[in-house]
Amino acid sequence: MAERGVDLSGLPKDVKEQLAELDLELSEGDITQKGYEKKRAKLLAPYIPQTPSVDPALQSDQQAPGPSSALDPAPAPSSAARAHRARRSGGARDERYRSDIHTEAVQAALAQHREQKMALPMPTKRRSAFVQSPADNCTPPDTSSASEDEGSLHRRAALTQGLQSPDSWINRSLQGSSTSSSASSTLSHGEGKPQPSALADVLAHTRIDNNSVPPDVTSATPQERGSQTDLPPHAPVRGMSRGQSRSSMMDTADGVPVSSRVSTKIQQLLNTLKRPKRPPLSEFFVDDAEEIVEVPQPDPNTPKPEGRQIIPVKGEPLGVVSNWPPALQAALARWGATQAKSPALTALDITGKPLYTLTYGKLWSRSLKLAFTLLNKLGTKNEPVLRPGDRVALVYPNSDPGMFWVAFYGCLLAEVIPVPIEVPLSRKDAGSQQIGFLLGSCGVSLALTSEVCLKGLPKTPNGEILQFKGWPRLKWVVTDSKYLTKPSKDWQPHIPTANTDPAYIEYKASKEGTVMGVAVSKVAMLTHCQALTQACNYSEGETLVNVLDCKKDMGLWHGVLTSVMNRIHTISVPYAVMKACPLSWVQRVHIHKARVALVKCRDLHWAMMAHREQRDTSLGSLRMLIVADGANPWSVSSCDAFLNVFQSHGLKPEVICPCATSPEAMTVAIRRPGIPGAPLPARAILSMAGLSHGVIRVNTEDKNSALTVQDVGHVMPGALMCIVKPDGPPQLCKTDEIGEIVVNSRAGGTLYYGLPGVTKNMFEVIPVNASGAPIGEIPFVRSGLLGFVGPGSLVFVVGKIEGLLMVSGRRHNADDLVATALAVEPVKTVYRGRVAVFSVTVFYDERIVIVAEQRPEASEEDSFQWMSRVLQAIDSIHQVGLYCLALVPANTLPKTPLGGIHVSETKQHFLEGNLHPCNILMCPHTCVTNMPKPRQKQPVGVGPASIMVGNLVAGKRVAQAAGRDLGLIEDQDLVRKHQYLTEALQWRAQTDPDHVLFVLLNAKGTAVSTATCVQLHRRAEKVTAALAERGGINTGDNVVLLYPPGIDLIASFYGCLYAGCIPVTVRPPHPQNLAATLPTVRMIIDVSKAVCILTTQALMKILRSKEAAVSVNIKTWPTIIDTDDLPRRRPPLIYKPPTAEMLAYLDFSVSTTGMLTGVKISHAAVGALCRSIKLQCELYSSRQIAICLDPYCGLGFVLWCLSSVYSGHQSILIPPAELESSLPLWLTTLSQYRIRDTFCSYSVMELCTKGLGTQTEALKARGVNLSCVRSCVVVAEERPRLALTQSFSKLFKDLGLSPRAVSTAFGSRVNLAICLQGTTGPDPSTVYVDMKSLRHDRVRLVERGAPQSLPLMESGTILPGVRVVIVNPETRGPLGDSHLGEIWVSSPHSASGYYTLYGEESLQADHFNTRLSFGDTQTLWARTGYLGFVRRTELLDASGDRHDALFVVGSLDETLELRGLRYHPIDIEMSVSRAHRSIAESAVFTWTNLLVVVSELCGSEQEALDLVPLVTNVVLEEHHLIVGVVVIVDPGVIPINSRGEKQRMHLRDSFLADQLDPIYVAYNM
Repeated sequence: MAERGVDLSGLPKDVKEQLAELDLELSEGDITQKGYEKKRAKLLAPYIPQTPSVDPALQSDQQAPGPSSALDPAPAPSSAARAHRARRSGGARDERYRSDIHTEAVQAALAQHREQKMALPMPTKRRSAFVQSPADNCTPPDTSSASEDEGSLHRRAALTQGLQSPDSWINRSLQGSSTSSSASSTLSHGEGKPQPSALADVLAHTRIDNNSVPPDVTSATPQERGSQTDLPPHAPVRGMSRGQSRSSMMDTADGVPVSSRVSTKIQQLLNTLKRPKRPPLSEFFVDDAEEIVEVPQPDPNTPKPEGRQIIPVKGEPLGVVSNWPPALQAALARWGATQAKSPALTALDITGKPLYTLTYGKLWSRSLKLAFTLLNKLGTKNEPVLRPGDRVALVYPNSDPGMFWVAFYGCLLAEVIPVPIEVPLSRKDAGSQQIGFLLGSCGVSLALTSEVCLKGLPKTPNGEILQFKGWPRLKWVVTDSKYLTKPSKDWQPHIPTANTDPAYIEYKASKEGTVMGVAVSKVAMLTHCQALTQACNYSEGETLVNVLDCKKDMGLWHGVLTSVMNRIHTISVPYAVMKACPLSWVQRVHIHKARVALVKCRDLHWAMMAHREQRDTSLGSLRMLIVADGANPWSVSSCDAFLNVFQSHGLKPEVICPCATSPEAMTVAIRRPGIPGAPLPARAILSMAGLSHGVIRVNTEDKNSALTVQDVGHVMPGALMCIVKPDGPPQLCKTDEIGEIVVNSRAGGTLYYGLPGVTKNMFEVIPVNASGAPIGEIPFVRSGLLGFVGPGSLVFVVGKIEGLLMVSGRRHNADDLVATALAVEPVKTVYRGRVAVFSVTVFYDERIVIVAEQRPEASEEDSFQWMSRVLQAIDSIHQVGLYCLALVPANTLPKTPLGGIHVSETKQHFLEGNLHPCNILMCPHTCVTNMPKPRQKQPVGVGPASIMVGNLVAGKRVAQAAGRDLGLIEDQDLVRKHQYLTEALQWRAQTDPDHVLFVLLNAKGTAVSTATCVQLHRRAEKVTAALAERGGINTGDNVVLLYPPGIDLIASFYGCLYAGCIPVTVRPPHPQNLAATLPTVRMIIDVSKAVCILTTQALMKILRSKEAAVSVNIKTWPTIIDTDDLPRRRPPLIYKPPTAEMLAYLDFSVSTTGMLTGVKISHAAVGALCRSIKLQCELYSSRQIAICLDPYCGLGFVLWCLSSVYSGHQSILIPPAELESSLPLWLTTLSQYRIRDTFCSYSVMELCTKGLGTQTEALKARGVNLSCVRSCVVVAEERPRLALTQSFSKLFKDLGLSPRAVSTAFGSRVNLAICLQGTTGPDPSTVYVDMKSLRHDRVRLVERGAPQSLPLMESGTILPGVRVVIVNPETRGPLGDSHLGEIWVSSPHSASGYYTLYGEESLQADHFNTRLSFGDTQTLWARTGYLGFVRRTELLDASGDRHDALFVVGSLDETLELRGLRYHPIDIEMSVSRAHRSIAESAVFTWTNLLVVVSELCGSEQEALDLVPLVTNVVLEEHHLIVGVVVIVDPGVIPINSRGEKQRMHLRDSFLADQLDPIYVAYNM
């Protein structure tokens, strides 16, 4: 490209430097590839032989990302970039992880995998979810080095790339890949539809025939969830043949719909799961109450340590030198007086040129001034602010070492204790709270800083320094010379001989992120300097180049303390200079002929990358190149590579000195400079598998999984070292065992300041031998380093305790995993230095998580490819499964102040769901190996244990319960005279014509229509006349009533009864959502074989409209009669059924599993039910009740239409839809009419709880008072939603609602009302059951708050005349008290059967007329299809007997059978909804043997991928299940029927037909 005709060697020096800098920025991720190429082209432009063509770098920008360019495969990277990459040595940021041997090993491991190709399904993602929206999300990490305008340039470049990529990769995959399921799925969700041709191909197969779009039960309008429909798509009507019902799903052999994209993915996923990954679990289950985790059996081939017990290793004695100072301050005083002109420190400016040099005289005089000022000039003479021994924070940037030195020595001279910390950049720095903890635990109240630094600190609007998060209040003191006072002539600092008081405190961050202060005593500080002087052979007046942070660790020990003791001249090269000019330290060594350099592997690597332009540097003067992170096992390759490059520049191999350090033990070991020509120390090549078991085995068999480590030299002078086991008591290791290095020396840290508890465990360890006896008196300090002592007493370090991940009893090192991940070349996907590895505890074991920052230009395909290869590489090389691999946008991981990743904060974000990944791969199937064994069902048979004796089963009372007797009660004559509701209505119209039965309210709360007894009777007569006149209807015909909730519906119902027809109430279609709601209406009309439809004029227009014609055939409607304008006639006679067993009406409803069922209700059942409710709720004509329910089926219909006519009470009707425009309507009505009894649905209660929860004060002010309500019953056909009813009671307690008022009813298809909490009977009781035993179909009651407990509330009192028994659904034998079984019911108001097309008698008999297999075999029972149990309580009922409570657990049809256990979806959904604040609603279902979790995201789309690991974690923890697929969708996608129940089967069908438009679908491998 740009350098086609350019001879790079001939370029001017400054251009070469700029090019080198560019190369570095690119490898660092500080600039995108595009930005790099642009700038490079710009630099080289003047030197290119002119050709008329446009510069390709610009050309690529002019190509609009329109369809034309998008359709080409992405342009290949330009040749220049390729050539450039070839020259760049590996393009790595963090070279400590680079090892060519390892890269080869990883490639070899991947090659093996490729032979057995893994078909991993790629996750699907909606396009908007990954176009990184905010511009700065795209900036690569650390643009801090670039100037302002450059930064914005990169940003623009990155953005154009970001926006271009989606199209290009989608279409690329469409063209060239055979398994482009992933591409197509992304396509069909795209916002703009790309080229129709491509789309059409993809979609051609998904739609099979025109009417395959199933009726959508999701919601009325796409956004709201208010008015919903009751029918699933193709609900198999009982009795309808399967072929007819599911026309849209052509089944293939194994039941997978043809060409359903999601299914092919799941099929892929299933195929990957079929391959046994780990040894299969032994296949039987011991049904034990304590369901314990499967403990993997130890492998007999595990290597065991075989050596003898280690003997502590002694360092050489610490020599006594006559002129060593009694304290470090004394050394400074001596040089300040005798060698005042001698240079102490040279600081560099940002370009790498010397800025100033501090002499020993200046250092001494300024430190004195500061000490004097601190002690005498702060506060008053009697009230000094600082006293000797106080702790003071030192806040100085790395780029200003001089100020720091003065401050540090000034504190030592004033005998206050310096606590150096990083400069806080913003209020919310990663880990700033922990720094606050450090300052608090050290009792710091004063901070020293420089004027420049103070100006740069974040301020409040009125100029004060921000109070940083978690920090104590600090007083800031500026230490620039001009603000210091010269000490008076007579003042001298007190310099005592070094003692055990603390000299300074060095901060240290633990694995969990807490920051603690390691106190170093004065004598330890001095001894450490002496030991380093002896080990490194420092001599007076040498020059040392220091690239490390001078506030802590080696940078402080060598570069600030030991150097002053030996009058060394230190040249400090700060991080900022290194970034601008990576060769600066090498140049400084060359210019100053430095004898010692102090660096990290990173600096070696940077110098290598930039060395090409430097022909004339010489490193011949160096006698020691100290590598501070030489203890990292991956440092060896950096040292080798550096030596390789710089040996020609005079670098001698023996000067490279790796060392091992820790904040607590300080310097643990350091390699002494070698004798020229002596052989270099040997390397250890260890087997990774051996390391994971903690033993040292030389790697012979598999070179792929080897770790090469270099030694870190010998133990420090005057120290004693041994190796102990890292966990449990500190037992000495064997010689071939890896353990933690512990050190005893006078030169180590003494304690964690202010934290005596943690100190003991760390600083006062006494090693014990194999029998547990201590080996001596002397305490050792733990170093936090894992290693062993090799031949010749050389120390080897293989990792750090804080990077240790213990998985299933094996140890893995975070650094090793990072190295393996980065060796998966080419790293186009992530930034090298931005990878975090940590473990989270899920389901009783540690699980490994890797988080990395993704480059903005990486495509979705590349990322997924890289992730799946990392999984395979880690599996091959480390034999450990990854739990989760997440990629986040560039620059979003929390940073430490020096630019690394803050791992503990990252882990925190991961667990809280705040990481916002842009790509995620979860692999629980491979790494969770401790699942409990699957349960095997015991054979069913009535064994000797179930012998029935009287009313006992197996020694327990039979689980049965009954409501009180219906008996012949006071209105006996009414019952005898009016066996039918029609007669009751006529009788009321005669005896009490003007009594108002119904009042209908609108959204404003005004009565829009009322009906007295006589009005209702007359209107019903008119409907009867209309039917006779227009319909030509025969007795017994079915008539559909299609009305909005109101009085018309009631009148038409009685009109049908008067005419002898059988009414079928149907919810009207929603005018805004006909496509979804009309097919349901059509289906009920067809199934019920209705001959006529009664409706309003408005609805009649809709049924015949053009819009309706789109979804159904409108030409074949039965006769439609609109009842808005009725004839003024009365029918000649009112029909009276010959027997009470005749049908009164049909009740159609959609169950939660998506079955449309119609049940037949006889006149006898209607009478019995109304009578039962009248007794239970004590309803009389003087009563008023308020009903906020849908009047189309079940108990809702009975209360709305039938009950008032029977009992004569007044019903105030509130259509639930009105609440959407006026939320408080229901509650204000209760208050205004002083209602005692009210009925509502869960959806109404949820609306009020969510919508009015915050407005209770406002309602109170409007005078809303609910103290009149004594019973508020939620009508439902499910387990009581305890959390919802409790929060409703709590929220509205302020409005006077009694906590005892709220209760629930329970009904089912076979019996519309089984329980209803009336006015009598005890309050509903709550019990806690153990969820583990529920899964085994048992009930175990536990105490409140027990782990894994589930609260269940009784479903109300059993209605009069109803008997309930709990039955084993398989044996059909009765069960004992507190046993889980199916609820069977016997009562006069049970339905008489299903209404089906072909009247399948067997089905009917089975559900409606069943007998027990033993015990009471005479009674006929109806099976409800719900699981539950009966428990006798201590409470007494009205008749004084003990009360039997019925607890409903859930519908049998809905339960999920997984791993031999029975799960209720609601329990898993409750856990999922708690997992993250942005989960609005969730639903689960199974597909083959996979658990699918669908969650609605109510936050921003950025959070979509945060939910995946949290959902997986919570289901694994609480339910011991592995989630197979996690689907994240928009709010309102999960379909909910009118009763507020989730329609999971409909959701499942939509998912499999790919109609959900999910934000993200994650397939957990």
